[in-house]
Amino acid sequence: MPWQSVPLEESLPTCQRGDTFPVGEVKMLEKQTSPPDYLTEAELITLMEKHGIGTDASIPVHINNICQRNYVSVESGRRLKPTNLGIVLVHGYYKIDAELVLPTIRSAVEKQLNLIAQGKADYRQVLGHTLDVFKRKFHYFVDSIAGMDELMEVSFSPLAATGKPLSRCGKCHRFMKYIQAKPSRLHCSHCDETYTLPQNGTIKLYKELRCPLDDFELVLWSSGSRGKSYPLCPYCYNHPPFRDMKKGMGCNECTHPSCQHSLSMLGIGQCVECESGVLVLDPTSGPKWKVACNKCSVVAHCFENAHRVRVSTDTCSVCEAALLDVDFNKAKSPLPGDETQHMGCVFCDPVFQELVELKHAASCHPMHRGGPGRRQGRGRGRARRPPGKPNPRRPKDKMSALAAYFV
Repeated sequence: MPWQSVPLEESLPTCQRGDTFPVGEVKMLEKQTSPPDYLTEAELITLMEKHGIGTDASIPVHINNICQRNYVSVESGRRLKPTNLGIVLVHGYYKIDAELVLPTIRSAVEKQLNLIAQGKADYRQVLGHTLDVFKRKFHYFVDSIAGMDELMEVSFSPLAATGKPLSRCGKCHRFMKYIQAKPSRLHCSHCDETYTLPQNGTIKLYKELRCPLDDFELVLWSSGSRGKSYPLCPYCYNHPPFRDMKKGMGCNECTHPSCQHSLSMLGIGQCVECESGVLVLDPTSGPKWKVACNKCSVVAHCFENAHRVRVSTDTCSVCEAALLDVDFNKAKSPLPGDETQHMGCVFCDPVFQELVELKHAASCHPMHRGGPGRRQGRGRGRARRPPGKPNPRRPKDKMSALAAYFV
């Protein structure tokens, strides 16, 4: 390692006690110390191992979490630079309870786990003790949360003062503000409530239409022209109205039996690739109409330049999928005999099969962007359902749908 050696001009000659040397120059330099550089991922891993924090499997997860939660940003050279949010959080935790920041408490838990693995400690006692410690710390932190709020107010604007008005709240009928910074959300300053939204896409008002359940104005989420889009109710998205729904579901998964935006009205049939998804018509995609799975990334482009596409209440006699009623442009109609209207099954009708092109939705998130040729179209005429798959769409009649609802 010659680059680590001392240069010849900086090395001292051989000398003995009592030797004298002439002074060549005397000068005073004014400088200041500089802080150490930000840690790299490798240096952080080394320090975590030194202090006994995490395991080989969990350490990468911890680093990924602080990046996703915007506590740090990855700079050049894979250095982790703390964000304002990360700095304020650390200072707030340290101000309220320093052990939440210092590595001692986590290291102590790891040591207890090693004792359990060696058979020197009972896991029930360790579990009970650890839960009790963190429960007490949680209650103390909640009681002292005002200290964290003070630090946040110094570095950040209040939530009510940020964002731009977008849609109306169903409770107070005032405009809620859309905060675009991740995680994107809607905030009603009058009700002092915040509603999370789907991430990694664009949000806009959906025709000023309202949810029939809670009177909130609907918003439209879209991942781009080559991706999926669906409307959602901010309140239902955070507070599922029915037992068969989960938090984070939009209108394309809502089981309301009569809402015009719900799965019951726009669902067509089971996805051609995944087991649990349903292909749902995107009513906002015209004139380049799309049918997208509400679970996976499958998107079927169909009926380009059609005036209107409507999901019929009738079903296919072969696969039980809902029939589509399509009105084509007279100048560009693909139907024989200059016909402009046709009703049929998107899976079984030979006319519709030639007009359907199956693709995978392109996500606007940079982590999901592939190279050339990735997730491209599957070609025309490939939207047929695999044999043996039942259709999980809505019951055939409205009374069955209502009965399935309230049971």
